[in-house]
Amino acid sequence: MPVIPPAVRLLAEPLRWRLIGELAGSDRRVGELVIALGTPQNLVSYHLRQLRAGGLVTARRSSFDARETYYQLDLSRCAHALAAAGAAIHPALALRPDPAVPVAAHRPVRRRVRVLFLCTGNSARSPIAAALLRHHGRGWVDAASAGSHPKQLHPAAVRVLREHYGIDLAGHQPTHLDTFTRQRFDHVISLCDKVREICPEFPGHPDTVHWSMADPAEATPGDNGDDAAFRRVAAELDTRIRYLLPVLATSRPTEKERES
Repeated sequence: MPVIPPAVRLLAEPLRWRLIGELAGSDRRVGELVIALGTPQNLVSYHLRQLRAGGLVTARRSSFDARETYYQLDLSRCAHALAAAGAAIHPALALRPDPAVPVAAHRPVRRRVRVLFLCTGNSARSPIAAALLRHHGRGWVDAASAGSHPKQLHPAAVRVLREHYGIDLAGHQPTHLDTFTRQRFDHVISLCDKVREICPEFPGHPDTVHWSMADPAEATPGDNGDDAAFRRVAAELDTRIRYLLPVLATSRPTEKERES
């Protein structure tokens, strides 16, 4: 009889399964998870600790309020854990742990999916995210980026995308989020805890998602040639975007659905 993989034991608990379902959609604080699940905070915190110990969930302090913590589902670790669980039962059940790139559209559409990324400075995180999404979703995704306090594009962001992903970001112009407040998007993704707190309402009620990510420019003030923090952020964004693409593809509305 095959040994039960640790991830299966973790995920078999109903509340933990519901927790990862919530975190699969967006990074969350404990209070938000308590409300979403209708479960006491002590239970939510206990099961989050179990998921963190199992390596499926990570946490980082909010840059808006250091007393708060954002919890994130590690999609890549989850994918590999589930793939290993299938293989433990039978080799034919081994799953592909990473989504294919690019993802083909699964529904007929007459227009492209529109996604907006937001951070504070629009100098690193959001332009990197938009560039990666355009790169992976070319042909059916329009990606834009903006900031609440735009500032000059960080040279390290340009270097990292050019050297590691073959993407030219040099032409990016920092943009204030007010530029887009009257435009329609299908998805609005905040990458900064501060921006999440002030994110305006957008027409058409787009899906809103939060990815809590540290600002690499804070770890690398100025341009000292040390791109490590920017490489880490770009790698995390690339992983998140690869897992986002199947969501965008399977949820793309037809023109008729948009008009109804």
